[in-house]
Amino acid sequence: MRRFAALIDQLDHTGGTAAKVALLQRWLAAEPAADAAWALHCLLGKQRRRLITARRLRQICLEQAGLPEWLFDDCYAQVGDTAETIALLWRQVALQGAAPAQHSPAEAPLHGWMEEVLPGVAGLEGEAQAEAVRALWSRLDGMELLVMNKLLSGGFRIGVAQGLVLRALAGLSGQEESLLAHRLMGGFTPTPAAWAALLAAEQGDEARSSRPYPFFLASPLELPADPGTAPLAGGVHDWLIEWKWDGIRGQLIRRGGASLLWSRGQELINPAFPELIALADTLPEGTVLDGEVIVWPAGEPRPAPFAALQRRLGRRAPGPKLLAECPAVFLAYDLLEQGGQDLRPQPLRQRRAALEALQRQRPAAADAPEAGPLRLSPPLALAGWEELEALRQQARAVGAEGLMLKAAASPYLAGRRRGHWWKHKLEPYRLDAVLLYAQAGSGRRANLFTDYTFGLWDRAGGERRLVSFAKAYSGLNDREITALDRWIRSHTTERFGPVRAVEPEQVFELAFEGLQASRRHKSGIAVRFPRISRWRQDKPAGEADTLAAALALLEPRPLSGTPSGHPPAAG
Repeated sequence: MRRFAALIDQLDHTGGTAAKVALLQRWLAAEPAADAAWALHCLLGKQRRRLITARRLRQICLEQAGLPEWLFDDCYAQVGDTAETIALLWRQVALQGAAPAQHSPAEAPLHGWMEEVLPGVAGLEGEAQAEAVRALWSRLDGMELLVMNKLLSGGFRIGVAQGLVLRALAGLSGQEESLLAHRLMGGFTPTPAAWAALLAAEQGDEARSSRPYPFFLASPLELPADPGTAPLAGGVHDWLIEWKWDGIRGQLIRRGGASLLWSRGQELINPAFPELIALADTLPEGTVLDGEVIVWPAGEPRPAPFAALQRRLGRRAPGPKLLAECPAVFLAYDLLEQGGQDLRPQPLRQRRAALEALQRQRPAAADAPEAGPLRLSPPLALAGWEELEALRQQARAVGAEGLMLKAAASPYLAGRRRGHWWKHKLEPYRLDAVLLYAQAGSGRRANLFTDYTFGLWDRAGGERRLVSFAKAYSGLNDREITALDRWIRSHTTERFGPVRAVEPEQVFELAFEGLQASRRHKSGIAVRFPRISRWRQDKPAGEADTLAAALALLEPRPLSGTPSGHPPAAG
Protein backbone atom coordinates (compact mmCIF):
# COMPACT_ATOMS: atom_id res chain seq x y z
CA MET A 1 0.00 0.00 0.00
CA ARG A 2 2.96 2.30 0.60
CA ARG A 3 3.84 2.33 -3.11
CA PHE A 4 0.24 3.19 -4.01
CA ALA A 5 0.20 6.08 -1.53
CA ALA A 6 3.48 7.30 -3.04
CA LEU A 7 1.88 7.17 -6.50
CA ILE A 8 -1.02 9.33 -5.33
CA ASP A 9 1.43 11.82 -3.82
CA GLN A 10 3.47 11.94 -7.04
CA LEU A 11 0.37 12.43 -9.20
CA ASP A 12 -0.69 15.30 -6.95
CA HIS A 13 2.67 17.01 -7.47
CA THR A 14 3.08 16.24 -11.18
CA GLY A 15 2.09 18.85 -13.72
CA GLY A 16 1.26 18.19 -17.34
CA THR A 17 -0.81 15.47 -18.95
CA ALA A 18 2.06 13.62 -20.61
CA ALA A 19 4.04 13.45 -17.36
CA LYS A 20 1.08 12.00 -15.47
CA VAL A 21 0.44 9.41 -18.17
CA ALA A 22 4.11 8.37 -18.15
CA LEU A 23 4.08 8.13 -14.34
CA LEU A 24 0.96 5.94 -14.36
CA GLN A 25 2.32 3.70 -17.09
CA ARG A 26 5.63 3.13 -15.27
CA TRP A 27 3.91 2.43 -11.97
CA LEU A 28 1.36 -0.01 -13.39
CA ALA A 29 4.05 -1.85 -15.34
CA ALA A 30 6.16 -2.37 -12.20
CA GLU A 31 3.38 -3.67 -9.91
CA PRO A 32 2.08 -7.24 -9.49
CA ALA A 33 -1.20 -7.86 -11.31
CA ALA A 34 -3.21 -8.07 -8.06
CA ASP A 35 -2.03 -4.62 -6.94
CA ALA A 36 -2.30 -3.06 -10.41
CA ALA A 37 -5.90 -4.27 -10.67
CA TRP A 38 -6.88 -2.69 -7.35
CA ALA A 39 -5.02 0.52 -8.19
CA LEU A 40 -6.95 0.76 -11.46
CA HIS A 41 -10.20 0.15 -9.57
CA CYS A 42 -9.40 3.10 -7.30
CA LEU A 43 -8.03 5.40 -10.01
CA LEU A 44 -11.21 4.96 -12.05
CA GLY A 45 -13.24 6.18 -9.08
CA LYS A 46 -14.88 2.80 -8.45
CA GLN A 47 -13.96 2.63 -4.75
CA ARG A 48 -17.24 4.12 -3.58
CA ARG A 49 -18.24 1.44 -1.10
CA ARG A 50 -18.33 3.01 2.35
CA LEU A 51 -16.71 0.60 4.81
CA ILE A 52 -16.77 3.05 7.73
CA THR A 53 -18.55 6.40 7.67
CA ALA A 54 -16.57 9.63 7.82
CA ARG A 55 -18.57 10.54 10.93
CA ARG A 56 -17.36 7.36 12.67
CA LEU A 57 -13.73 8.08 11.74
CA ARG A 58 -14.15 11.60 13.10
CA GLN A 59 -15.47 10.19 16.38
CA ILE A 60 -12.53 7.77 16.72
CA CYS A 61 -10.06 10.60 16.11
CA LEU A 62 -11.69 12.92 18.65
CA GLU A 63 -11.82 10.24 21.36
CA GLN A 64 -8.08 9.57 21.14
CA ALA A 65 -6.78 13.05 20.41
CA GLY A 66 -8.79 14.76 23.15
CA LEU A 67 -9.75 17.63 20.87
CA PRO A 68 -12.96 19.61 21.31
CA GLU A 69 -15.46 19.19 18.49
CA TRP A 70 -15.41 22.88 17.65
CA LEU A 71 -11.67 22.72 16.93
CA PHE A 72 -12.07 19.73 14.63
CA ASP A 73 -14.93 21.51 12.86
CA ASP A 74 -12.84 24.65 12.39
CA CYS A 75 -10.00 22.58 10.95
CA TYR A 76 -12.45 20.81 8.64
CA ALA A 77 -13.78 24.18 7.48
CA GLN A 78 -10.26 25.06 6.31
CA VAL A 79 -9.44 21.67 4.77
CA GLY A 80 -12.85 20.66 3.39
CA ASP A 81 -12.36 16.89 3.68
CA THR A 82 -12.81 14.68 6.75
CA ALA A 83 -10.22 12.11 5.69
CA GLU A 84 -7.57 14.79 5.16
CA THR A 85 -8.49 16.64 8.36
CA ILE A 86 -7.98 13.44 10.38
CA ALA A 87 -4.68 12.71 8.62
CA LEU A 88 -3.35 16.15 9.51
CA LEU A 89 -4.63 16.24 13.09
CA TRP A 90 -3.63 12.69 13.99
CA ARG A 91 0.03 13.13 13.19
CA GLN A 92 0.25 16.56 14.81
CA VAL A 93 -1.81 16.03 17.96
CA ALA A 94 -2.75 12.46 18.81
CA LEU A 95 0.70 10.92 18.56
CA GLN A 96 2.89 13.84 19.55
CA GLY A 97 6.16 12.49 20.84
CA ALA A 98 5.37 8.86 19.97
CA ALA A 99 8.21 6.64 18.79
CA PRO A 100 8.14 5.75 15.07
CA ALA A 101 6.66 2.37 14.21
CA GLN A 102 9.21 -0.39 13.58
CA HIS A 103 7.03 -2.43 11.23
CA SER A 104 4.51 -0.43 9.22
CA PRO A 105 1.38 -2.17 7.89
CA ALA A 106 1.84 -0.01 4.79
CA GLU A 107 4.44 -2.54 3.66
CA ALA A 108 1.59 -4.99 2.98
CA PRO A 109 0.51 -5.09 -0.69
CA LEU A 110 -2.42 -3.01 -1.86
CA HIS A 111 -4.57 -6.05 -2.66
CA GLY A 112 -4.05 -7.27 0.91
CA TRP A 113 -5.34 -3.98 2.26
CA MET A 114 -8.37 -3.97 -0.05
CA GLU A 115 -9.31 -7.61 0.41
CA GLU A 116 -8.36 -8.28 4.04
CA VAL A 117 -7.16 -5.35 6.17
CA LEU A 118 -9.86 -2.74 5.48
CA PRO A 119 -12.83 -5.18 5.32
CA GLY A 120 -11.55 -6.75 8.55
CA VAL A 121 -11.57 -3.41 10.35
CA ALA A 122 -15.01 -2.55 8.93
CA GLY A 123 -16.38 -5.84 10.25
CA LEU A 124 -15.55 -4.96 13.87
CA GLU A 125 -17.83 -3.01 16.18
CA GLY A 126 -17.58 -0.52 18.99
CA GLU A 127 -14.30 -0.15 20.84
CA ALA A 128 -12.72 -3.09 19.01
CA GLN A 129 -13.15 -1.23 15.74
CA ALA A 130 -11.85 2.02 17.23
CA GLU A 131 -8.74 0.27 18.56
CA ALA A 132 -8.08 -1.38 15.19
CA VAL A 133 -8.38 1.95 13.34
CA ARG A 134 -6.13 3.75 15.81
CA ALA A 135 -3.57 0.95 15.65
CA LEU A 136 -3.32 1.37 11.88
CA TRP A 137 -3.25 5.16 12.07
CA SER A 138 -0.40 5.09 14.56
CA ARG A 139 1.83 3.16 12.16
CA LEU A 140 1.16 5.09 8.95
CA ASP A 141 2.77 8.20 7.48
CA GLY A 142 0.81 11.23 6.27
CA MET A 143 -0.13 10.20 2.71
CA GLU A 144 -0.65 6.58 3.74
CA LEU A 145 -2.99 7.75 6.48
CA LEU A 146 -4.91 9.93 4.06
CA VAL A 147 -5.27 7.12 1.51
CA MET A 148 -6.45 4.68 4.18
CA ASN A 149 -9.13 7.10 5.39
CA LYS A 150 -10.39 7.76 1.88
CA LEU A 151 -10.55 4.06 1.03
CA LEU A 152 -12.44 3.34 4.26
CA SER A 153 -14.95 6.16 3.79
CA GLY A 154 -15.59 5.48 0.09
CA GLY A 155 -14.50 8.97 -0.91
CA PHE A 156 -11.47 8.03 -2.99
CA ARG A 157 -11.44 10.55 -5.82
CA ILE A 158 -8.28 12.15 -7.16
CA GLY A 159 -7.62 14.55 -10.00
CA VAL A 160 -6.81 11.97 -12.67
CA ALA A 161 -9.29 11.81 -15.54
CA GLN A 162 -10.27 8.44 -16.94
CA GLY A 163 -8.80 9.50 -20.27
CA LEU A 164 -5.32 9.74 -18.73
CA VAL A 165 -5.68 6.29 -17.20
CA LEU A 166 -6.76 4.89 -20.59
CA ARG A 167 -3.74 6.45 -22.27
CA ALA A 168 -1.45 4.85 -19.71
CA LEU A 169 -3.15 1.46 -20.21
CA ALA A 170 -2.89 1.83 -23.99
CA GLY A 171 0.84 2.50 -23.73
CA LEU A 172 1.25 -0.44 -21.39
CA SER A 173 -0.77 -2.94 -23.44
CA GLY A 174 -0.33 -1.76 -27.02
CA GLN A 175 -4.14 -1.83 -27.44
CA GLU A 176 -6.39 0.94 -28.74
CA GLU A 177 -7.90 3.27 -26.15
CA SER A 178 -11.37 2.62 -27.60
CA LEU A 179 -10.98 -1.14 -27.05
CA LEU A 180 -9.82 -0.62 -23.47
CA ALA A 181 -12.72 1.79 -22.81
CA HIS A 182 -15.14 -0.83 -24.14
CA ARG A 183 -13.68 -3.49 -21.87
CA LEU A 184 -14.03 -1.20 -18.86
CA MET A 185 -17.63 -0.24 -19.60
CA GLY A 186 -20.01 -1.87 -17.17
CA GLY A 187 -17.48 -2.37 -14.41
CA PHE A 188 -14.08 -3.87 -13.67
CA THR A 189 -13.50 -6.60 -11.10
CA PRO A 190 -10.09 -5.96 -9.47
CA THR A 191 -8.50 -9.40 -9.89
CA PRO A 192 -5.30 -10.58 -11.63
CA ALA A 193 -7.43 -12.43 -14.20
CA ALA A 194 -9.44 -9.29 -15.02
CA TRP A 195 -6.22 -7.28 -15.26
CA ALA A 196 -4.72 -9.78 -17.70
CA ALA A 197 -7.93 -9.84 -19.76
CA LEU A 198 -8.00 -6.04 -19.91
CA LEU A 199 -4.50 -5.84 -21.39
CA ALA A 200 -4.83 -8.90 -23.67
CA ALA A 201 -4.92 -8.75 -27.46
CA GLU A 202 -8.32 -8.11 -29.05
CA GLN A 203 -10.65 -11.07 -29.33
CA GLY A 204 -12.93 -11.40 -32.35
CA ASP A 205 -16.13 -11.92 -30.38
CA GLU A 206 -15.67 -9.26 -27.73
CA ALA A 207 -18.59 -7.16 -28.95
CA ARG A 208 -20.94 -10.05 -28.11
CA SER A 209 -20.56 -9.46 -24.39
CA SER A 210 -23.01 -7.58 -22.19
CA ARG A 211 -20.97 -4.37 -22.22
CA PRO A 212 -22.16 -1.20 -23.93
CA TYR A 213 -19.95 0.70 -26.33
CA PRO A 214 -18.19 3.89 -25.16
CA PHE A 215 -20.57 6.76 -25.84
CA PHE A 216 -19.82 9.29 -28.59
CA LEU A 217 -20.36 12.82 -27.23
CA ALA A 218 -21.16 16.13 -28.93
CA SER A 219 -19.32 19.43 -28.50
CA PRO A 220 -21.04 22.82 -28.02
CA LEU A 221 -21.51 24.63 -31.32
CA GLU A 222 -19.66 27.92 -31.53
CA LEU A 223 -21.30 30.21 -34.07
CA PRO A 224 -19.07 32.39 -36.28
CA ALA A 225 -18.93 36.12 -35.55
CA ASP A 226 -20.22 36.91 -39.05
CA PRO A 227 -23.91 35.89 -39.19
CA GLY A 228 -23.58 35.42 -42.94
CA THR A 229 -20.99 32.65 -42.51
CA ALA A 230 -22.14 29.02 -42.45
CA PRO A 231 -21.81 27.59 -38.92
CA LEU A 232 -20.42 24.27 -40.21
CA ALA A 233 -18.46 23.10 -43.20
CA GLY A 234 -20.47 21.92 -46.19
CA GLY A 235 -24.14 22.30 -46.91
CA VAL A 236 -27.06 21.44 -44.64
CA HIS A 237 -27.54 18.17 -46.54
CA ASP A 238 -24.15 16.98 -45.27
CA TRP A 239 -25.52 17.03 -41.74
CA LEU A 240 -28.19 15.07 -39.89
CA ILE A 241 -30.16 17.50 -37.72
CA GLU A 242 -32.28 16.32 -34.78
CA TRP A 243 -33.80 17.70 -31.63
CA LYS A 244 -31.63 17.56 -28.52
CA TRP A 245 -33.91 15.66 -26.18
CA ASP A 246 -33.97 16.26 -22.43
CA GLY A 247 -33.67 12.71 -21.05
CA ILE A 248 -30.83 10.42 -20.06
CA ARG A 249 -28.51 8.92 -22.65
CA GLY A 250 -28.60 5.14 -22.86
CA GLN A 251 -27.76 2.05 -24.89
CA LEU A 252 -30.37 -0.69 -25.24
CA ILE A 253 -28.73 -4.07 -25.84
CA ARG A 254 -30.00 -7.49 -26.93
CA ARG A 255 -27.19 -10.04 -26.89
CA GLY A 256 -26.82 -13.67 -25.88
CA GLY A 257 -30.49 -13.95 -25.02
CA ALA A 258 -30.15 -11.12 -22.45
CA SER A 259 -31.61 -7.60 -22.49
CA LEU A 260 -29.78 -4.68 -20.89
CA LEU A 261 -30.21 -0.94 -20.55
CA TRP A 262 -27.02 0.99 -19.76
CA SER A 263 -26.85 4.68 -18.91
CA ARG A 264 -24.03 6.94 -20.06
CA GLY A 265 -22.84 6.90 -16.45
CA GLN A 266 -22.09 3.15 -16.84
CA GLU A 267 -25.02 2.11 -14.68
CA LEU A 268 -27.21 -0.87 -15.51
CA ILE A 269 -30.70 0.58 -15.05
CA ASN A 270 -32.87 -2.45 -15.96
CA PRO A 271 -34.93 -2.41 -12.72
CA ALA A 272 -36.08 1.21 -13.16
CA PHE A 273 -37.42 0.67 -16.70
CA PRO A 274 -39.11 -2.74 -17.03
CA GLU A 275 -41.08 -1.66 -20.11
CA LEU A 276 -37.82 -0.90 -21.97
CA ILE A 277 -36.38 -4.28 -21.00
CA ALA A 278 -39.55 -5.89 -22.37
CA LEU A 279 -38.94 -3.87 -25.54
CA ALA A 280 -35.35 -5.12 -25.78
CA ASP A 281 -36.64 -8.69 -25.51
CA THR A 282 -38.37 -8.16 -28.88
CA LEU A 283 -35.25 -6.88 -30.69
CA PRO A 284 -33.24 -9.17 -32.99
CA GLU A 285 -30.26 -10.91 -31.42
CA GLY A 286 -27.06 -8.87 -31.59
CA THR A 287 -28.70 -5.42 -31.55
CA VAL A 288 -27.38 -2.29 -29.80
CA LEU A 289 -29.33 0.96 -29.97
CA ASP A 290 -28.05 4.37 -28.87
CA GLY A 291 -30.65 6.89 -27.79
CA GLU A 292 -32.47 8.75 -25.07
CA VAL A 293 -34.58 7.40 -22.22
CA ILE A 294 -37.46 9.79 -21.79
CA VAL A 295 -40.98 9.89 -20.32
CA TRP A 296 -43.56 10.31 -23.09
CA PRO A 297 -47.22 9.51 -22.35
CA ALA A 298 -49.15 7.89 -25.19
CA GLY A 299 -51.05 10.34 -27.36
CA GLU A 300 -49.10 13.38 -26.15
CA PRO A 301 -47.44 15.56 -28.81
CA ARG A 302 -44.33 16.15 -26.69
CA PRO A 303 -42.43 14.35 -23.93
CA ALA A 304 -42.97 15.08 -20.26
CA PRO A 305 -40.52 17.39 -18.45
CA PHE A 306 -37.33 15.91 -17.04
CA ALA A 307 -38.84 16.01 -13.54
CA ALA A 308 -41.18 13.20 -14.59
CA LEU A 309 -38.18 11.06 -15.58
CA GLN A 310 -36.54 11.77 -12.23
CA ARG A 311 -39.41 9.96 -10.54
CA ARG A 312 -38.34 6.79 -12.34
CA LEU A 313 -34.59 6.99 -11.78
CA GLY A 314 -33.15 4.77 -9.08
CA ARG A 315 -36.40 2.82 -8.57
CA ARG A 316 -35.80 -0.88 -8.07
CA ALA A 317 -39.39 -1.86 -8.72
CA PRO A 318 -41.64 0.98 -9.96
CA GLY A 319 -45.26 0.22 -9.16
CA PRO A 320 -48.19 0.15 -11.60
CA LYS A 321 -49.26 3.68 -10.67
CA LEU A 322 -45.84 5.17 -11.41
CA LEU A 323 -45.50 3.17 -14.64
CA ALA A 324 -48.87 4.50 -15.78
CA GLU A 325 -48.17 8.11 -14.79
CA CYS A 326 -44.62 8.23 -16.18
CA PRO A 327 -44.33 5.78 -19.09
CA ALA A 328 -40.80 5.57 -20.48
CA VAL A 329 -39.86 5.31 -24.14
CA PHE A 330 -36.49 4.74 -25.81
CA LEU A 331 -35.97 7.44 -28.41
CA ALA A 332 -33.37 5.85 -30.70
CA TYR A 333 -31.06 7.84 -32.94
CA ASP A 334 -28.28 5.39 -33.78
CA LEU A 335 -27.79 1.69 -34.48
CA LEU A 336 -24.37 0.57 -33.22
CA GLU A 337 -24.63 -3.16 -33.72
CA GLN A 338 -26.84 -5.33 -35.92
CA GLY A 339 -26.78 -9.12 -36.07
CA GLY A 340 -23.69 -9.01 -33.87
CA GLN A 341 -21.80 -6.83 -36.37
CA ASP A 342 -20.19 -3.62 -35.10
CA LEU A 343 -21.59 -0.80 -37.27
CA ARG A 344 -19.68 2.04 -35.63
CA PRO A 345 -17.07 2.42 -38.43
CA GLN A 346 -19.86 2.93 -40.98
CA PRO A 347 -20.98 6.50 -41.80
CA LEU A 348 -23.92 7.83 -39.83
CA ARG A 349 -26.20 8.02 -42.88
CA GLN A 350 -25.73 4.26 -43.36
CA ARG A 351 -26.36 3.47 -39.69
CA ARG A 352 -29.46 5.68 -39.73
CA ALA A 353 -30.85 3.90 -42.78
CA ALA A 354 -30.34 0.56 -41.05
CA LEU A 355 -32.07 1.89 -37.91
CA GLU A 356 -35.10 3.01 -39.93
CA ALA A 357 -35.25 -0.36 -41.67
CA LEU A 358 -35.13 -2.13 -38.31
CA GLN A 359 -38.06 -0.06 -37.03
CA ARG A 360 -40.11 -0.74 -40.17
CA GLN A 361 -39.62 -4.48 -39.70
CA ARG A 362 -41.07 -4.39 -36.20
CA PRO A 363 -44.71 -5.57 -36.28
CA ALA A 364 -45.71 -3.24 -33.44
CA ALA A 365 -44.31 -0.22 -35.30
CA ALA A 366 -46.09 -0.85 -38.59
CA ASP A 367 -49.41 0.65 -37.52
CA ALA A 368 -48.20 3.27 -35.03
CA PRO A 369 -44.50 4.15 -35.52
CA GLU A 370 -44.78 7.16 -33.18
CA ALA A 371 -46.34 5.17 -30.32
CA GLY A 372 -45.03 2.42 -28.14
CA PRO A 373 -41.81 2.18 -26.15
CA LEU A 374 -39.44 2.41 -29.17
CA ARG A 375 -39.48 5.55 -31.28
CA LEU A 376 -36.98 7.10 -33.66
CA SER A 377 -35.71 10.61 -33.15
CA PRO A 378 -37.03 12.33 -36.29
CA PRO A 379 -34.58 14.02 -38.68
CA LEU A 380 -35.27 17.71 -39.27
CA ALA A 381 -35.19 19.37 -42.67
CA LEU A 382 -33.48 22.66 -43.51
CA ALA A 383 -33.34 24.37 -46.90
CA GLY A 384 -30.26 26.34 -45.86
CA TRP A 385 -28.19 27.41 -42.87
CA GLU A 386 -30.14 30.65 -42.63
CA GLU A 387 -33.08 28.63 -41.24
CA LEU A 388 -31.06 27.12 -38.38
CA GLU A 389 -31.87 29.71 -35.73
CA ALA A 390 -35.61 29.70 -36.46
CA LEU A 391 -35.62 25.93 -36.10
CA ARG A 392 -33.70 26.08 -32.82
CA GLN A 393 -36.27 28.50 -31.38
CA GLN A 394 -38.97 25.84 -31.86
CA ALA A 395 -37.22 23.41 -29.50
CA ARG A 396 -39.12 24.24 -26.32
CA ALA A 397 -42.43 23.85 -28.13
CA VAL A 398 -41.60 20.18 -28.78
CA GLY A 399 -40.05 19.56 -25.35
CA ALA A 400 -36.41 19.65 -26.47
CA GLU A 401 -33.33 21.56 -25.28
CA GLY A 402 -32.11 22.62 -28.71
CA LEU A 403 -30.60 20.92 -31.76
CA MET A 404 -28.07 18.19 -32.52
CA LEU A 405 -26.01 18.47 -35.71
CA LYS A 406 -24.19 15.31 -36.77
CA ALA A 407 -22.01 14.90 -39.85
CA ALA A 408 -23.76 12.36 -42.08
CA ALA A 409 -20.38 10.82 -42.96
CA SER A 410 -19.21 10.50 -39.34
CA PRO A 411 -18.30 7.16 -37.77
CA TYR A 412 -19.37 6.48 -34.19
CA LEU A 413 -16.28 7.35 -32.15
CA ALA A 414 -15.63 7.29 -28.40
CA GLY A 415 -15.75 10.29 -26.10
CA ARG A 416 -15.86 13.91 -27.24
CA ARG A 417 -14.19 14.33 -30.65
CA ARG A 418 -14.67 17.80 -32.09
CA GLY A 419 -15.77 18.23 -35.66
CA HIS A 420 -18.30 15.40 -36.03
CA TRP A 421 -21.19 15.96 -33.61
CA TRP A 422 -22.35 19.32 -32.28
CA LYS A 423 -25.04 20.41 -29.82
CA HIS A 424 -26.75 23.76 -30.29
CA LYS A 425 -28.76 24.36 -27.14
CA LEU A 426 -31.32 27.06 -26.54
CA GLU A 427 -30.30 30.11 -24.59
CA PRO A 428 -31.17 29.51 -20.92
CA TYR A 429 -33.91 31.28 -19.04
CA ARG A 430 -32.63 34.15 -16.89
CA LEU A 431 -33.91 35.91 -13.78
CA ASP A 432 -32.32 38.40 -11.38
CA ALA A 433 -32.39 37.09 -7.80
CA VAL A 434 -31.19 38.31 -4.39
CA LEU A 435 -28.57 36.46 -2.33
CA LEU A 436 -30.16 35.23 0.93
CA TYR A 437 -27.89 32.53 2.39
CA ALA A 438 -24.33 31.25 1.93
CA GLN A 439 -22.45 28.14 2.98
CA ALA A 440 -18.79 27.17 2.74
CA GLY A 441 -17.76 24.90 -0.11
CA SER A 442 -15.56 21.82 0.01
CA GLY A 443 -12.14 20.77 -1.22
CA ARG A 444 -9.85 23.64 -2.12
CA ARG A 445 -12.66 26.13 -1.48
CA ALA A 446 -13.57 24.80 1.97
CA ASN A 447 -12.59 28.10 3.60
CA LEU A 448 -14.69 30.19 1.22
CA PHE A 449 -18.43 30.73 0.98
CA THR A 450 -19.28 29.31 -2.44
CA ASP A 451 -22.73 27.69 -2.06
CA TYR A 452 -25.46 30.27 -2.37
CA THR A 453 -29.26 30.45 -1.96
CA PHE A 454 -31.18 33.10 -3.88
CA GLY A 455 -34.66 34.56 -3.53
CA LEU A 456 -37.31 36.35 -5.59
CA TRP A 457 -39.83 38.95 -4.48
CA ASP A 458 -43.37 37.80 -3.67
CA ARG A 459 -46.49 39.57 -2.38
CA ALA A 460 -48.19 36.59 -0.72
CA GLY A 461 -50.48 37.95 2.00
CA GLY A 462 -50.01 41.49 0.75
CA GLU A 463 -46.53 41.93 2.25
CA ARG A 464 -43.60 42.12 -0.17
CA ARG A 465 -40.96 39.60 0.88
CA LEU A 466 -38.16 37.48 -0.54
CA VAL A 467 -38.89 33.77 -1.05
CA SER A 468 -36.13 31.19 -1.56
CA PHE A 469 -36.02 30.29 -5.23
CA ALA A 470 -32.82 28.42 -6.17
CA LYS A 471 -29.38 27.30 -5.02
CA ALA A 472 -26.28 27.72 -7.15
CA TYR A 473 -22.56 27.24 -6.66
CA SER A 474 -21.02 27.83 -10.09
CA GLY A 475 -20.56 30.75 -12.42
CA LEU A 476 -18.26 33.11 -10.51
CA ASN A 477 -14.53 33.40 -11.14
CA ASP A 478 -11.93 33.22 -8.35
CA ARG A 479 -11.71 36.98 -7.99
CA GLU A 480 -15.50 37.33 -7.63
CA ILE A 481 -15.68 34.42 -5.16
CA THR A 482 -13.04 36.04 -2.96
CA ALA A 483 -14.76 39.42 -3.06
CA LEU A 484 -18.18 37.91 -2.32
CA ASP A 485 -16.76 35.82 0.52
CA ARG A 486 -15.35 38.96 2.12
CA TRP A 487 -18.73 40.69 1.74
CA ILE A 488 -20.64 37.73 3.24
CA ARG A 489 -18.44 37.65 6.34
CA SER A 490 -19.03 41.33 7.04
CA HIS A 491 -22.78 41.29 6.25
CA THR A 492 -23.94 38.16 8.08
CA THR A 493 -27.19 38.64 10.01
CA GLU A 494 -27.77 35.13 11.43
CA ARG A 495 -26.07 31.74 11.59
CA PHE A 496 -27.78 28.36 11.21
CA GLY A 497 -25.01 25.84 11.74
CA PRO A 498 -22.77 26.13 8.64
CA VAL A 499 -25.25 28.42 6.87
CA ARG A 500 -25.14 32.20 7.12
CA ALA A 501 -28.02 34.52 6.41
CA VAL A 502 -26.87 37.78 4.84
CA GLU A 503 -28.28 41.22 4.30
CA PRO A 504 -30.47 41.02 1.16
CA GLU A 505 -28.49 43.47 -0.96
CA GLN A 506 -26.56 41.54 -3.64
CA VAL A 507 -28.28 40.75 -6.94
CA PHE A 508 -27.20 37.99 -9.33
CA GLU A 509 -28.49 36.99 -12.71
CA LEU A 510 -29.27 33.26 -12.63
CA ALA A 511 -29.39 31.12 -15.76
CA PHE A 512 -31.35 27.86 -15.80
CA GLU A 513 -32.81 25.35 -18.25
CA GLY A 514 -36.39 25.27 -17.06
CA LEU A 515 -38.88 25.35 -14.21
CA GLN A 516 -41.37 22.82 -12.90
CA ALA A 517 -44.16 23.09 -10.35
CA SER A 518 -43.12 21.39 -7.11
CA ARG A 519 -44.80 20.81 -3.75
CA ARG A 520 -41.42 20.25 -2.06
CA HIS A 521 -40.03 23.74 -2.64
CA LYS A 522 -41.04 26.79 -0.65
CA SER A 523 -41.50 28.85 -3.80
CA GLY A 524 -43.65 26.12 -5.39
CA ILE A 525 -41.06 25.80 -8.17
CA ALA A 526 -38.19 23.39 -8.90
CA VAL A 527 -35.35 24.93 -10.94
CA ARG A 528 -33.41 22.87 -13.49
CA PHE A 529 -29.60 23.38 -13.61
CA PRO A 530 -29.40 26.83 -11.98
CA ARG A 531 -26.06 28.65 -12.17
CA ILE A 532 -24.82 32.21 -11.80
CA SER A 533 -24.39 34.03 -15.10
CA ARG A 534 -23.27 37.39 -13.69
CA TRP A 535 -23.08 39.52 -10.56
CA ARG A 536 -25.49 42.44 -11.02
CA GLN A 537 -23.62 45.03 -8.96
CA ASP A 538 -25.38 47.66 -11.07
CA LYS A 539 -28.83 46.69 -9.78
CA PRO A 540 -30.43 47.35 -6.36
CA ALA A 541 -32.09 44.42 -4.61
CA GLY A 542 -35.52 46.04 -4.83
CA GLU A 543 -35.41 45.72 -8.61
CA ALA A 544 -34.77 41.97 -8.66
CA ASP A 545 -37.32 39.74 -10.35
CA THR A 546 -40.52 38.44 -8.78
CA LEU A 547 -41.94 35.00 -8.16
CA ALA A 548 -44.70 35.91 -10.59
CA ALA A 549 -42.11 36.33 -13.34
CA ALA A 550 -40.81 32.84 -12.57
CA LEU A 551 -44.33 31.38 -12.59
CA ALA A 552 -44.83 32.74 -16.09
CA LEU A 553 -41.94 30.54 -17.26
CA LEU A 554 -43.34 27.29 -15.86
CA GLU A 555 -43.46 24.25 -18.13
CA PRO A 556 -46.85 24.04 -19.82
CA ARG A 557 -47.65 20.61 -18.36
CA PRO A 558 -47.25 20.00 -14.60
CA LEU A 559 -46.19 16.76 -12.99
CA SER A 560 -48.88 14.22 -12.22
CA GLY A 561 -50.35 14.98 -8.85
CA THR A 562 -49.80 18.73 -9.18
CA PRO A 563 -52.90 20.78 -10.07
CA SER A 564 -52.74 22.46 -13.46
CA GLY A 565 -52.40 26.20 -13.60
CA HIS A 566 -50.90 27.97 -10.62
CA PRO A 567 -48.48 25.87 -8.54
CA PRO A 568 -49.02 25.23 -4.84
CA ALA A 569 -48.77 28.28 -2.64
CA ALA A 570 -45.41 28.91 -1.05
CA GLY A 571 -45.13 27.44 2.41
